[in-house]
Amino acid sequence: MIRKIFLISLTLFLVFSGSTIYAQSLNSEGKVKWPADQALPTFSKPKHLDVIDIQKSSGEEKILFASLQGNVNRERPRIYLYEDKFGEGKFTWLNDFKVPYTIVEKPWDLIMKYKNEVSGIVVYDPLVPDSINVATTLAGLESALVASPELAEKLSAKPYKLKVIEDFRGKFKDGLDAYQWQYDNLWSKTTHRMLIGLDPTKNIPLPGDNFKSFKTILEETKELRDSSNRDVYNLNLSEYLGKEAVYLRFQDAFPADGWGPALHEVTVKADGQIIAQFIPGTEGEEPYLYDRDGSNSDERFDGHRWADGGSYFVYEFKAPENTQELVVSLDMWNQFKVSVSNEKPLASGQKEPYGFLRDYAIANRAMVFWLESNIPEEKELFEKILSDVKPNTPYLGWFGNDVAGEFSGTEIASKHGVYVLAADWFNNMTVFSSAKGKIVKQKPLKAPKLDNKIYITFTLGEGDNLQYNQHHMRFLWDNERRGSVPINWTTSPLLYDVAPSILGYYQQTATENDLLIAGPSGAGYIYPTPWPDDTFHLYAKQTGKYMKKTGMDIIYALNRVDGKDVLLSDFKAQNYIDYVNPKGLFIGWDNYTETTILNGKLPQSILLSSSSVGQAKEEIAKATSKWNGESPLFIAMGMLAWSINPADIEEIVKSLGPEFEVVRGDQYFKLVREANGLPKK
Repeated sequence: MIRKIFLISLTLFLVFSGSTIYAQSLNSEGKVKWPADQALPTFSKPKHLDVIDIQKSSGEEKILFASLQGNVNRERPRIYLYEDKFGEGKFTWLNDFKVPYTIVEKPWDLIMKYKNEVSGIVVYDPLVPDSINVATTLAGLESALVASPELAEKLSAKPYKLKVIEDFRGKFKDGLDAYQWQYDNLWSKTTHRMLIGLDPTKNIPLPGDNFKSFKTILEETKELRDSSNRDVYNLNLSEYLGKEAVYLRFQDAFPADGWGPALHEVTVKADGQIIAQFIPGTEGEEPYLYDRDGSNSDERFDGHRWADGGSYFVYEFKAPENTQELVVSLDMWNQFKVSVSNEKPLASGQKEPYGFLRDYAIANRAMVFWLESNIPEEKELFEKILSDVKPNTPYLGWFGNDVAGEFSGTEIASKHGVYVLAADWFNNMTVFSSAKGKIVKQKPLKAPKLDNKIYITFTLGEGDNLQYNQHHMRFLWDNERRGSVPINWTTSPLLYDVAPSILGYYQQTATENDLLIAGPSGAGYIYPTPWPDDTFHLYAKQTGKYMKKTGMDIIYALNRVDGKDVLLSDFKAQNYIDYVNPKGLFIGWDNYTETTILNGKLPQSILLSSSSVGQAKEEIAKATSKWNGESPLFIAMGMLAWSINPADIEEIVKSLGPEFEVVRGDQYFKLVREANGLPKK
């Protein structure tokens, strides 16, 4: 076990030698190993784990223990944190490790147990939340703990008596200032083999009964996604007068399919007089927008706000004293659900620090930042960082600004030859990167005889998402109807490095109807078109290598420019053919499906997207409406994993007629090849 004095000496040596490869392998037992030909590092196999449950701990404590975990687990994984409730269950993966563990009832006992393996404390500034990320970076370099001012005071006193290495209070005027300082002072000392993008804080969950006083007064009863129900809806809210304000909440009536309320204009009249009138997304909305939650607004439809899935937004209207009648008029459409109350709920948006992925960043001495690709000044620094790393470097974490941030962030990363790994909610990666898994390559399934039928295959998305692989995919995998019908499960081939035990579990427990395929767009989430042609072969080679290691032979790819799906160029398609040689390629997430042959060699099917059972049935009916039965027809369905489960897909399959044949992805592409006269694979 390395003691404090050796850690400090080693850190000083690496800092003053100008090293930029802190996390690279030292060829001795008990170190992080990261050979040059390996995408992501491997940690030593744990012998025993101390497990602490910090679900009820404060955000400040969560990041403190994550920083302890990162520094301790760099030597050898010994700490496992249960930070939040996920669908797979509290001890599900932990028990699969088959590593002895002890439940530590008092988390702070671990500070004392491992205090000799940390050098001190880095204090962040609560007034500048982004200083949390800078503190995380420095904590990795200095083998230190990240602490709030209050916790730093506790840690400085007995019995811990840890010294303050750096105090960031008052040092930065804002987030960009913090990240510029970090770039100027710490970037050269961190590893350049990975980048970490983490929001410094997350929303504090609202209590489950937060909206119990709200009464639904207007709801769309049909699944509409074409704005055909656009109208001005007048709501008389007079019975809710008499208290401080009236609160109006907008939700998605059918959260499974992502077409929630779309609201263009709001007019509020008190006794016939207009007291509020605004278009959502403009400055006029701000005085009334009490809680925006995960809703969005933009200039389409001359301005509107919408909330899909589990998101919502709430307006607060204060009528003049003695108002007798309050009427709200809403220019609105799609799948709305509107409820009202005169009791003030708690608003979302309260923030706290969190620990997810920070153990991994600290253990690998990576730089942590959170720069918005849609804000020019932040984008400039983001691109400067991206341009400093070699092509085919991973960016772990995620982006801000919801879907728009994903599209623009992934495109910018791709332009610089950097691939993305969604991992900001992955926990204990230092442990999962150490626990070995038995890799069992799946056997191909014989295809049925080609006939004049409709061959349909169902693919669950989100496989590029490492936290989905860890959490929600396991929840879906445990569905009792899994295996009843063929399903293609998109999965990251890089689980081979990140979490081989997770990959091994899925492989070993797969039924004949389950097929693991590579998620967008191979070994890492990218958009091929923006990626420079002269380095794309590096990504393609890595994809081929990891798909061969994991036994995957089909890719699902996304390819976007300016937020719109585009087709692969002949050059990028040829790289997939030359370096990966997959059986086939699913691509896109669209409102139609089409099967073509790329460069005369590679079958490609566009995924017809669906997020609910009803929508899937409608889309299948549309896609097959003109089929004459004189030749085979191929339909590739993309199923949204956040709202569809195996039982839902089984329900869809049972609704299909005898002209359909449901097949696995490998069978599908065998039949496509045969129908197009291509060589068998």
